[in-house]
Amino acid sequence: MNKRGHVLNALLLAVGVGFVLEPAVDRNTAIKIAQVTVPIVLGALFPDVDTAFGKHRKTLHSLTVLGIVAAYPIVFNNLQYVWVGVLTHYILDLIGSRRGIALFHPLSSSEYSLPFGVTTSSDYADLVTVVITALEIAAFWAVHTYVVDLNVDVATVSQAIGMS
Repeated sequence: MNKRGHVLNALLLAVGVGFVLEPAVDRNTAIKIAQVTVPIVLGALFPDVDTAFGKHRKTLHSLTVLGIVAAYPIVFNNLQYVWVGVLTHYILDLIGSRRGIALFHPLSSSEYSLPFGVTTSSDYADLVTVVITALEIAAFWAVHTYVVDLNVDVATVSQAIGMS
């Protein structure tokens, strides 16, 4: 995916996540959407910083980077929801493109992808992005509903495990 696709994905995802976390059409939903939009968009753009240094789709497109970003809310009590943007960036690059990403970098430079996808210049790139985003929102809802509450106060979690 190109930057446009990642931004489209992140903006649509932020609206979807906002509704998942505050399932109503009211002021609280609007506040939640506003709260998650900037972190998700920043997270969605962050992996492509490796175009300025390192090797694109290797240096910042790995499970190591995702783990570090996912730990920030717990360890430092900030960057909540940035991990959502990073994760969905990876999903778009894995599913929505043909090249793939180096998930296990720096241990391995092998790039992984699925046997389908579209090129970034394809007429179907936006449609693929929207379909993938809808599936991501559904997955976020399922995890939030059946696995773990993703609308937790990370400061409370950090205190509970003695990290702050």
